[in-house]
Amino acid sequence: MPANVPVILLRRDGGPRIDAAVARVRTDLEASGRLTVIGEGIAGTPLPNQEEAELAIVLGGDGAILRACRQFGERQIPVVGVNLGRLGFLADVQPDAFCGSLDALADGDYRVVEHLMYRAEVRRAGYEPESFLGLNEVVVTSFDIGIAEIELTIDGQTAARYTADGLIVSTPIGSTAHSLSAGGPILRQDLPAFLVTPICPHALTNRPLVDSAEGEYRLRLVRAQNAAAVIDGQLRRDMRPGDEVVVRKASVAFRLIRLPGHDYYATLYRKLGWSGQPRYEGRKRNPVDPLDLGD
Repeated sequence: MPANVPVILLRRDGGPRIDAAVARVRTDLEASGRLTVIGEGIAGTPLPNQEEAELAIVLGGDGAILRACRQFGERQIPVVGVNLGRLGFLADVQPDAFCGSLDALADGDYRVVEHLMYRAEVRRAGYEPESFLGLNEVVVTSFDIGIAEIELTIDGQTAARYTADGLIVSTPIGSTAHSLSAGGPILRQDLPAFLVTPICPHALTNRPLVDSAEGEYRLRLVRAQNAAAVIDGQLRRDMRPGDEVVVRKASVAFRLIRLPGHDYYATLYRKLGWSGQPRYEGRKRNPVDPLDLGD
């Protein structure tokens, strides 16, 4: 990648902390003389010249990246996520590390890892079908005290009928999001697969299911009160019995920049606390252990 790389700078939202981080990154970018900011805005809000950018820098957390990849639509540009949030599986680069990696970005000294995205079509009686591009998951769920009954078909074949609080269809990237909290497994992020996870199912035999990303997944709401389809935890469409969501692999992939030194399993270790040892006051730590979580 040549010098003077055109980039866009996207932020989670406003606020003093975000403003200060954006100002620092912009100053360092300008000082480098090799990366030129051609646009700046809130993630999820299209910029007039974003088509000219060769990469995007997103400051915030994973939620900002989810909005940004919907913003890019059918032209997914490489994204580097600078973590100003809490967990951050996608936005996992700390501000100090990012500002020390500007030459690597300008030189193209990084990997661009492509990740499965989905296209969800929400079909509701009385409405035109709506299509959404997403990265993490689609959830059909009841927001009322009552439970939902949801029928799942895969490639036209009935797979199961769930009585549960909801049903999640997730990508591998999304396997560490809502699906994980519902008891689903963690999938390696480059697997070409979808993960189906019921939320609090009323049958012990209802377990998470992993299947091919080439299939068509149809979720039909059979029974529920105050139900909705939720896209990446950010967009909601109310549903009534008989409405359905059809999920397919998208024609584009999310393109995530991984800077030198990134270690996927080390990230899981840190973020999920896979230390394997209980922590207690006075525990002696190994000061050279790079994976030590601290207290």
